[in-house]
Amino acid sequence: MKVSFREFDSFNVWIWVQFPMMPSELERQYLEEVFNSWFYLGKLGAFNAESLQIQDAGLEVSYMTYDDDQSDESMMALMHNMGEFEYEGLWARAWFDLGTSDAIALDMLVNALRQLSKDFTVLDQVIIGGENEDWPIPEGARSEAMVDGYDEWNG
Repeated sequence: MKVSFREFDSFNVWIWVQFPMMPSELERQYLEEVFNSWFYLGKLGAFNAESLQIQDAGLEVSYMTYDDDQSDESMMALMHNMGEFEYEGLWARAWFDLGTSDAIALDMLVNALRQLSKDFTVLDQVIIGGENEDWPIPEGARSEAMVDGYDEWNG
């Protein structure tokens, strides 16, 4: 699976996924579940690189003391919105407002998509950001239906 990046604005980013052949309904469900899970974790602040106490502890976490104060002092890192998935031919796409979530969110998404491609449905490529010449974004468009029903840009 090829991964590439184009112009990137974390508050207005399209993510494109290309299948090798027309995706079945089950393949669409697999893909959407990965993105929905990733988004909901982001909405809950999971992708906060300032608060990686367990990762920073290394391999030995037995009887580790977790510092709640340290976590409370880190800046919130929340995703804001996710548009509905759209499909056209071999392509799938969705719009995101990644808010203040850290870049670790994209690493985790790519890791999950790579494993999805190995175990469940082959993905040819993922493009993060920019436009896709095979499927242009309408001028000034963002997804019309937000997952949580709230568009922060328009109230």
